[in-house]
Amino acid sequence: MMLQAIGATSVDELFAPIPTELQVASDLDIPAAFDQISLTKRYMELANRNADSERYPTFLGAGIYDHYVPPTVGAITGRSEFYTSYTPYQPEVSQGTLQSIYEFQTLIAELTGMEIANASMYDASTGLAEAAIMATDIRSRKRVVVVGTVHPTHIKVIQTYLRHMDVALDIAPSSSGVADLEAVESLLTEEVAAVIVQHPNFYGNLEDMHEIRRIASARGALLVSCFDPISLGLIQPPGAYGVDIAVGEGQSLGCPMGFGGPLLGLFACKHEYMRRLPGRIVGATKDIEGKRAYVMTLRTREQDIRRERATSNICTNVALCALAATVYLATMGKQGMRRTAELCLQKAHYAAGRISQIPGFSLAYPAARFFKEFSIVCPTDVAEINAVLWQRGIIGGFAAGEREMLLAVTEKRTRQEIDALVDALASIMSTAHERNGTADAASLSGRSAFAV
Repeated sequence: MMLQAIGATSVDELFAPIPTELQVASDLDIPAAFDQISLTKRYMELANRNADSERYPTFLGAGIYDHYVPPTVGAITGRSEFYTSYTPYQPEVSQGTLQSIYEFQTLIAELTGMEIANASMYDASTGLAEAAIMATDIRSRKRVVVVGTVHPTHIKVIQTYLRHMDVALDIAPSSSGVADLEAVESLLTEEVAAVIVQHPNFYGNLEDMHEIRRIASARGALLVSCFDPISLGLIQPPGAYGVDIAVGEGQSLGCPMGFGGPLLGLFACKHEYMRRLPGRIVGATKDIEGKRAYVMTLRTREQDIRRERATSNICTNVALCALAATVYLATMGKQGMRRTAELCLQKAHYAAGRISQIPGFSLAYPAARFFKEFSIVCPTDVAEINAVLWQRGIIGGFAAGEREMLLAVTEKRTRQEIDALVDALASIMSTAHERNGTADAASLSGRSAFAV
């Protein structure tokens, strides 16, 4: 019947437009059907092959982090009223969703110390790209400077967005783990719309935001910062050092790591730029009975009806992740956020101090201040070290270079887990000594220190 409805006489005719060499000629090797019990067991077997953070301590960060998620988050986000809803175009039937977005915006504005916060951003990478476009629109300039300590993925996404928009992107080099202020200043001309900096940066180090603000302002450029929301429990928020646009990755706020997504973009700015914002803003008003009500207040730049003229085409919602962040922030409160940040700071510095005492390992940037993430120089390839750590049931750090490992230590890591990491790294050096017959395994000259 379906073939008749579309005017095809056979399945072969249906797929005729597909080149023969791309068609599967033989039967697919698909296993027989499972009953419900067998299927569940099979999926559990497959799932257990994954190295999840509930069974293995993880020191892998680089943008996505293993933070504690209060049970209140799942209890609220799992409700069908939120779990199945999408963009709240009809306020009369979307008050719950609209209120959650309104609360999200309010909490992000308070957290960042900014005047306006929006909703609907996908992640920090695309958020920074939107901020760059927004800055060029505000300043009517066609050049953007990105500090080289910004996350490499963020930089690549910004490049992708700007490539066909006739906007030049300059990257200020850095070799010390923080921004080279002279390099940034040398790139700032009257054509630069914005300076983009990450704080804490990709290497976990803290930037001199007040000085970068001064340099940017001297040339009339906007300052765009990328922040870690957990760090704001301790360090100054973007609003404190005069940031024009603040962008963050909200995954840490109650969202699971999920093998890399979905993520949550945080986006805030000064009030004067409100009508240049991408995404949407939900506002509070009163209905005809005088009761508090929530409505879609602002969706800018012809995003729906004249898309060819829009400078941003973000029209989706990402509301479930935003709801998770809202519940997380409401549950943790100011004291909970501060305590989480304190634990991250203390545990990261404890780990860094112990690892730097292992012969052959050292801090990559000993002069830099860091929050919950730090880089170490390793005596051999990071991939080989991570393979050995994996054999010991530990998920190692991110390979920021062939011999540079980026380690993240969140509040979830216990002292016993950190000590186990240190012991494993120390044993690697001990093994290297024995296999290479030398008193200094740091001089391996690129050879493999051990068998994996």
